[in-house]
Amino acid sequence: MSREEHSAYTYLRPTKKFPNVWCSGCGIGIVMSALIRAISRLELEKDDIALVSGIGCTGRMPVYMDFNTIHTTHGRALAFATGLKLAQPRLKVIAIMGDGDSVAIGGNHFIHSARRNMDITAIVVNNSIYGMTGGQYSPTTPLDGKATTSPYGNIEPPMPICEVAIAAGASYVARSTVYHAVEMDRYLEQAISKNGFCLVEAVSYCHTTFGRLNKLGTAGDMMRALKDNSVSMTAAEKLTPEERAGKIVRGVLWDVQKPGYLELYDKVLQRAQEVIHAK
Repeated sequence: MSREEHSAYTYLRPTKKFPNVWCSGCGIGIVMSALIRAISRLELEKDDIALVSGIGCTGRMPVYMDFNTIHTTHGRALAFATGLKLAQPRLKVIAIMGDGDSVAIGGNHFIHSARRNMDITAIVVNNSIYGMTGGQYSPTTPLDGKATTSPYGNIEPPMPICEVAIAAGASYVARSTVYHAVEMDRYLEQAISKNGFCLVEAVSYCHTTFGRLNKLGTAGDMMRALKDNSVSMTAAEKLTPEERAGKIVRGVLWDVQKPGYLELYDKVLQRAQEVIHAK
């Protein structure tokens, strides 16, 4: 397929109903567009990609894209993605999750996928709430943030998704926002190209539930807030801890070269075969 043929429309399923299921103004569609642009630049064939998702607003994303897709149970996208990668190592396996899906019920799989350095690209769309199921607070809801299950404010500190992935053993970790769409698709391109567990946190918003409950305004207002409240890593390094507090730090936070799980697994198989043949 030529570069001209690798257009956004090539990767969409024309039989699906558009506009999509998401609320008007939602940032998830921006993440989907960024992913399509990243795949297009890499000139990957559609049959060489597998999208795996769980449950939630973000989990609907693979429905609209014409790749191999699996819509799995809540919190288990990475578990299914691991099995798929082991069974079909030639595939570029991309797990698409929301914040609740990935680090609440799916938190155990998230930690161990990073620890194993499993060869998966993980995309976490972080909108700080359970949007589809009624606006309950999630592991990334900010302190004092209101939700249907924390009407007087959330008292639990938000989970630092990127920092957890780094500590657990990921090869590549980056963060961007849906306002910085071009930056995001560059990080997605890098993550898909690299072996090992590669995470891109896409900070988004949910104006329908979180925005309404916390009086944050329209989708446009929340989009502008992402612009105003985020800084690049270079800019963040020049800020005092007080100035940096509450800011979304964007950039490639971690990028190391080390063997992915499949490379090590192949070596184990080779050693086992050598022992068998030696007998």
